[in-house]
Amino acid sequence: MKGRTIILDQIQGREAAALLVDGQLDDLLIASGAPVPGTIYRARADRPVKGQGGMFLTTPDGPAFLRQVKGLAPGAQLLVQVTGYAEPGKAIPVTSKLLFKSRYAIVTPGAPGLNVSRSIRDEDERDRLQEIAHDEMGSSAHGLILRSACAGAQAGDVAEDIAQMADLAEQVLGETGDAPGRLSEGDGPHVQAWRDWTDPAEIVTQAGGFAEHGGLDLLEDALSNRVPLAGGAFLFVEPTRALVAVDVNTGSDTSLAAGQKANFACAKVLPRALRVRGLGGQIVLDLAPMAKKDRRGFESALRAALRTDSEETSLVGWTPLGHFELQRKRGRIPISEVLK
Repeated sequence: MKGRTIILDQIQGREAAALLVDGQLDDLLIASGAPVPGTIYRARADRPVKGQGGMFLTTPDGPAFLRQVKGLAPGAQLLVQVTGYAEPGKAIPVTSKLLFKSRYAIVTPGAPGLNVSRSIRDEDERDRLQEIAHDEMGSSAHGLILRSACAGAQAGDVAEDIAQMADLAEQVLGETGDAPGRLSEGDGPHVQAWRDWTDPAEIVTQAGGFAEHGGLDLLEDALSNRVPLAGGAFLFVEPTRALVAVDVNTGSDTSLAAGQKANFACAKVLPRALRVRGLGGQIVLDLAPMAKKDRRGFESALRAALRTDSEETSLVGWTPLGHFELQRKRGRIPISEVLK
């Protein structure tokens, strides 16, 4: 099955969205009971953690942790936004830099300026979008980023999106109160799919869409730790309490270049393998044997594959044992925790 298909359905009674590209599961979003990234709280500073340079906060959904809290005293009220999912037993990660994000526009309080995505290179299109931005934002003190999806979009749609995000920002920032509260909910899977999966695709919304389009079989594959690679190689993706271990194997290939081929194939599929499984944090790659001279090429291949990934990932580097380490944002909840 060629092309892109977006399935909006439910899995085990949970709202879910799946992106299929050429018959492969490319992305997966499933609702959970945890606070959703993007949720905004009025929080109360609780106690500082000097060794980590942060502060525990009180929110309606439990304790949160905020880094870089210079000048923040216990008992103070502040607005924070959820940035990712917490590990089991840990506080919700939050930031005090709020973003109001939709399909076309991101409104940025405290960061003035009207900006257009760098991926939009056509000067006439950039000028058109700048005019829309100036018309809608006027003398607002908030900043604005117009996303890549704006390219070719109808002016009315872009303007409406900007206005909605600007109004939401004013509403949230204007909230008054002296007790912790939830001021805005993060987007669920269906809205997030509309917001972020903007390339042309067939949209399937009827009930049973996952079963009809083979999504349930692909989901079973995503729940497996084994990921096939080109040339008969394979890798295992195994989350532990401390980190995610990735083990690359050459399979039946015994040629001199087997390790290099398997590792470069791993670089190509690893972002998708982590994305559909909802895995983040510390990632340690136990690669197949290859010459040190090939390491730079592997890093370049992995960096290129991560360029279009939805989650921020840092390439940390090589260990003395020859492992390669990544640090990945916990922007998803592991599907193994949601679908039990």
